[in-house]
Order: sequence, then C-alpha cells, then structure tokens
Amino acid sequence: MNVQSGKGSEPTDGQQSKAEQQSVVVRFAGDSGDGVQLLGSQFSLETALAGNSLATFPDFPAEIRAPTGTTYGVSAFQINFGSRVIKTAGDQPDVLVAFNPAALKVNHKQVRRGGIVILDSGTFKEKEIKRAEWDSDPRTNGALADVRVIEIDISQQALECAKPFGVSQKEALRTKNIWMLGLVSWMYDHDISGIVESLLKKFGADDPVGKANVAALKAGHAYGEIHEVSGDLGPTHFAAVKQEPGLYRLVSGAEAVSWGLVAGAQLAGLEAVLASYPITPSSPVLHILARLKQFGITTFQAEDEIAACCAALGASFGGKLGITASSGPGIALKTEAIGLGISTELPLVIVNTQRAGPSTGMPTKTEQSDLYLAVWGRNADAPIPVIASRAPGDCFDVAIEAVRLATKYMTPVMILTDGYIANAAEPWKIPSMKDYAPFKVDFRTDPNGYNVFMRDQKTLARPWVKPGTPGMMHRIGGIEKDSLTGNISYADANHQLMTDTRAAKINNIANDIPEQGVELGATKGKLAVVGWGSTFGPINRAVSNMRDKGLDVSHIHIRYVWPLPRNLGALLKSYDKVLVAEMNNGQMLTLLKSQYLIDAKGLLKVSGQPLKIDEVENAIRAQLGA
Repeated sequence: MNVQSGKGSEPTDGQQSKAEQQSVVVRFAGDSGDGVQLLGSQFSLETALAGNSLATFPDFPAEIRAPTGTTYGVSAFQINFGSRVIKTAGDQPDVLVAFNPAALKVNHKQVRRGGIVILDSGTFKEKEIKRAEWDSDPRTNGALADVRVIEIDISQQALECAKPFGVSQKEALRTKNIWMLGLVSWMYDHDISGIVESLLKKFGADDPVGKANVAALKAGHAYGEIHEVSGDLGPTHFAAVKQEPGLYRLVSGAEAVSWGLVAGAQLAGLEAVLASYPITPSSPVLHILARLKQFGITTFQAEDEIAACCAALGASFGGKLGITASSGPGIALKTEAIGLGISTELPLVIVNTQRAGPSTGMPTKTEQSDLYLAVWGRNADAPIPVIASRAPGDCFDVAIEAVRLATKYMTPVMILTDGYIANAAEPWKIPSMKDYAPFKVDFRTDPNGYNVFMRDQKTLARPWVKPGTPGMMHRIGGIEKDSLTGNISYADANHQLMTDTRAAKINNIANDIPEQGVELGATKGKLAVVGWGSTFGPINRAVSNMRDKGLDVSHIHIRYVWPLPRNLGALLKSYDKVLVAEMNNGQMLTLLKSQYLIDAKGLLKVSGQPLKIDEVENAIRAQLGA
C-alpha cells in the first residue's frame, strides 16, 4: 500500500473534522464489469442494518457495453450516510474508490479538497492510462494534489485470495469489488457477517466461486485491520439514527412506485394491467410488477409505446385499472393514445420516469424536463392531472394518489419521477395499509336513465360501465361525441361544451387536493425557494443551513403540478422574492409565471446530474445579498 498526502490534507471551511463528523460521502467507480453497483448496493444494505440514515445515487453509463477501460463505460455508485438524517446523496465525495484510470478520470474532480482517493494501482498500466485519455500518469502529474491518495493493488489482492479455490483468473478478478467491500466495511465499522451469509446462500457453501468471494471479503476487512493507516481512512463509527419505531427496508423509487400502484389498485378494489414497452430508466417498473401477479396484476410488453398505452386503455374500458410506464421519448410516442384516454374519459395511470435530453439524449442521466410535456404536451386542449414524487419512498404515496384521482375523475393521470429517484434508494418505513382509506370503485349497473356522458354533479366524472353489463351497451372513441349520448357530433356548440367540461373536471380537482404548505420556514418573508420532484433533498438541506445562519428563507415544494394547489398563488405572493430551483431550463418557472404573474427567478441546471446543496445555498445568498 502506498499513501500519498497532497496539498489538501487539511479540512477547509465547512468541512467537519473526524472527531465531529456526522456523515460521509463515499463514491465507488469503475468499469461496467467491475461490479460497482453490486458493491454499492451491498454496502448500502450494511449501512441500513447499522441503523444509519443514508441516500444513494447509482450513476450508470449510457452505453450497454462500452470498450473496457474507456471513460464511456464508467459506472459509479455514491452513498451519503451517517448519524444524522440524510436527505441527499451528497455534493462531493469524501472518499472515492477508483478501480481503473478511466474511473479516476471521470470522477476525481468531484472529490472534496482534502478527501481520500483509493486507487487500484494494478490497473494503472501505461496502456490503460492512455485509453482513459490521461496525458500522463495522474498519480505523478499533479492531478491529485488536493487529495490524499491511497494506492492498493486490489486486483492482485483478489487474485491471491482466490488461488486456493482453483477458480479462473477472470472469476478471481471479479471478486475485487467484494474485497473492497471488506475494506470499506472495516473503515466504517460495519459487521460483515450478514454479507458472508448472503454470499454463501447465493453460491452455495461448497462452490469455489462463493468461497473465493467470501475469502476476498474477509481479506479486505483484515487488510484494514493489519495495515496501519493514518488519517481519515478509519475506522470510523457512526451511531444509529433515532427513527420512528417500525419495520424499515431500503427502497428505490422504481420499487416504491410499483408497490404503490398495486396498493392503489387494491384500495380501489380493482385488478390492474400494466402495458408497457422497455425504455431506460423506466423498465424496472415492468420488471417489478411482472413479479406481483398474485396481487391481481397482469403485465404485457407491447410492440411499441402507442400500442402499450392503447392496451392499457383497453384494460380500463374492460373494467380494470390501466397503467402504462415510460420515459420522455416513450411518453412522446404515447401522446395520441393519452389523448384518446382524455376523449373517452377512462382512468389511466401513466408513470413518466424522466431522463436527460431530447430524442435519445442521455438515457441514464437524470433531468426534470418533461413538465411541459406532462402539462401541455398534447394536441388540442387536453388537460390531465400531474403529480410529482420528491424521493424514492414518496413514490408509494404518489402512486396511490394517482390511482385515486384517475378512478374518481375518470381521467388519465401522470406521475412524474426521474432517473435519480427511480434508481436511488433510502430507508423507508413500511406503512400499514390500515392507515389508508379505501376508495372502492362503483361501477354503474342500473340502466335506467343511463347515458354514456351523464356526469356526477360534483366531480363531473362520467359513469364507469363494464362492457356486457345488461341493458348498458355503449360506445366511446376519439371522435368528438355528443355531451350526453356519446353519439358522434361535429356541432360547434357541443364541441365547445365538451372542451369546457373536460377542462372544468380537471380544474375542479384543485378542490380535492391539499392546500400548498411550507416545508421549512414561515408562510411569508424575504425569499421562498420553490422546488418540485427530486430537488427536494438539496433544497431542504440548503434552506435549513441558511436559516441556521439567520437568513429569512423558506422552502415550498410542489407535489400537485397540475392542477396547482388552490392557495399557491397567494402563498407565493406573500414573499418578497421567489426562486424556483429545477433541473431544466425553467419549466416550472414558466408555469408559475403564467398562472400567477409573479416575478420569480430561476436556479436552473441541465447537466444530467442532481442538484447540489451548495448550488442552492449560493443562489439563496445571491437573492438575499448575503
């Protein structure tokens, strides 16, 4: 092991000394085949079992299999954890583990000044350094001057551990992520017995590959114990965070939204059909729901996006809950079918896991650029409710709410999540379904006085009738229809009435959702920072930090994107200034300006990476002249 101390070994302003440290950010990075995601997820599980609060950020390459050792194929996993409540995956890594030169190239500038970089020195050959687009060896050219560098030949360590078990060199090298898991487990005082047990269960007690992995795990842990490592490397122990009593588990946004859809269908008393088409990063919803058939869930992979949406509408026409899921490009392709759902007034839940860029863009990177698409992105006047999730665990409740609105108001509803929320994980208290009020669907069966578009006077929703109900044969479709009978009608006054009625039905939902609250701070003052979706964590932490410094700033976070909460306009006008922070070029900013004519400013970020706490803090200081 070789330890280098760079210029930045002393903590800078705002950093915690080891004695007062309450949390740490660790980032693992390597080639797609290095098992970085497995390493991160296993370490996250250990962290959760230790009782620490945590938030994760898996960062995938867009290429399915980029050339080995290139920057295009770098995969990363970041975790922020500790003995205080964690709300984001962290701005800057305190520790970076780089399994090859390409991983270092992509990630080294993100490490905080004075942080630690652990390198697999066995991969730093001249050929690999050049392949990673370094001009010279980064270990000696000053690129790492501001961090402490710890070199370990991890590849050789893995090979030595695997020798007694007769596995191939390829299989032996695959254990280096488990070796590193052992070392970081030692660094943060984690018990590895659970990981040993899971490895033996996965491979079998007598399997040579399983034995090699267990040996690598124990060797990495022992390496930390045996070698005298000074400074920040450890071991460090974080006390468990006091949590509300209950049963917890790690949950990703994709898991939570899928389970919420199942729970919503159960609360509505419906079977559900997910008709979908694979697309990154939405595909996990299809994978997860396909394993939940025992809850009355049918999954169907269609030949394309519009077919998937139409199939889901067909399920709703047949009396089941139709669900479809995709990402921005797929939602665009579903648009005509979503319009059919608006015209036929059938319930449909649409899960939009947003990703970066137009067209193919950056499939594995995160963004919030589908707000326009969700609220306004259809031909003609075609409004639908839109709800945004703020965090992985929040997806469960958002999905239930989407089902409630879709079935109560007979309308498509769109859920906005994003790639960060979908892939990230956090501890989640498993709720009791006894705490959720059922909203059972009442299918109409009485043919007396029935017309297709007769409406509930309060909700303006039309009746939901299953095909084959005696005496209630009916037809619906995409062509404009009579406002009562459903027969085709091109009458100008009728079209005006139907357009106004569909809009009024959606607008009236504002009376069925909570008024907008304030997450932190007062309901009036000098500055409100407004966010929606996955910007919740960094905004909340930044506002909290700035309030601790005496600044008059509040945090407002919008869940109901359309229709907006009925008190939101008055609430925003009670502040001298409004700052809208979002990961796009100003879509919520434009929406709020258009509805309330306020002079709001934007903190706008379009990089494919999550918003950072210090970016919000700097914007708050600028707005308040602090």
